[in-house]
Amino acid sequence: MSEVAVVGAGPVGLAAALAARHHRLPVTVLEAGPEHRPRPGSRAIFVHRATLDLLDTIHPGLGATIADAGLVWRTRRTLWRGRPVHTRTYHGPAHRIPFTSLPQTAVEDLLRTACHQAGAEICWAQPVTDLRTTHRAAELITATGYCHRTRYVIAADGARSTVRARLGIALQGTTAPTGFAVADLTGEAGGLTPARIFHYRHPAAGGRNVLLVPFAGGWRVDVQCRDGDEAARWAQRAAHWLPGLLPGARPTDLTWSSAYRFHQKVATTFTDAHHRVLLAGEAAHLLPPFGARGMNSGIADAVAAAAAIARATPQAMAACARGRRAAALANARAAGRALDHLQAARPLRRTTQHAAALLAPRLPRAGRWLDHAPFGPPLHTVPY
Repeated sequence: MSEVAVVGAGPVGLAAALAARHHRLPVTVLEAGPEHRPRPGSRAIFVHRATLDLLDTIHPGLGATIADAGLVWRTRRTLWRGRPVHTRTYHGPAHRIPFTSLPQTAVEDLLRTACHQAGAEICWAQPVTDLRTTHRAAELITATGYCHRTRYVIAADGARSTVRARLGIALQGTTAPTGFAVADLTGEAGGLTPARIFHYRHPAAGGRNVLLVPFAGGWRVDVQCRDGDEAARWAQRAAHWLPGLLPGARPTDLTWSSAYRFHQKVATTFTDAHHRVLLAGEAAHLLPPFGARGMNSGIADAVAAAAAIARATPQAMAACARGRRAAALANARAAGRALDHLQAARPLRRTTQHAAALLAPRLPRAGRWLDHAPFGPPLHTVPY
């Protein structure tokens, strides 16, 4: 019997394995896919300072390694119908990187290397199909017929979590009808200076909202579709509209495109009746990418879960589940505030945004509000 089993070798599962090794717990990771499986798209590209610090705590030097591998953009720009309403450049100390931006696959590669260094075992091509728990242990059954007995489980097997389903735990919350198209471009996108750029009602996108974010090796573009737009169709046609949003970008720069919706869903509980399993990441909550709370909060789930397992009491497991669920609910509410602003469904909100855009050249506070609001409350007010 192993001490800890982690289901899923994404960034959350790998962070959970590292955290378990930090507490000197033997750990085995069961991953459904093969080791060299295709992993398209940039996906979660933003790693907060707090996450880098957490990773440094469980594996000294890892946070700095990830920070160095990513890109730090220091300028934020917001435009209204093509007209600048807010620009700010940060000049923080070079030794205190506030965040880093890089593809999720790059984060996973660095986490996997750290897991090998720490002595975590990763078993590839072992999709978990069933789970049984008692007050003493848990059994994980894989599609290959393998039965893995363990004292504790950290479930980091994603939005379609088998572990969550087998435990009968439901997700509660909403999915917004508004769709988004997302695309990755390789290279420097026409020589634009790296900056986070948000466009309200971009003229070249038919008046749709557009977010441009650079990361190490490329740019990510998110387009908020209108009611009646087919987001998947927009994603398929990304090569046609990208040059209009990023001057100098070529259709051949496109490396990936997809579509998504804003989810605000949280599991009804983060643990099982026997306190042998803890849910983490998208197995526990689904959050939208704006605000970068998904992967970052998932890594916080993972580190907290390993700490609770190290204490090895039902009380510690229950307290972790309650605490992380409360954090997820707060994140879901924060995402809801961002979505309300982006959708601007009520006339008063649309009028307020328009008035702020008109006032911004003379009232900087109005521009700052337009700049911050699409991403929800600041992290220091709603920690993940």
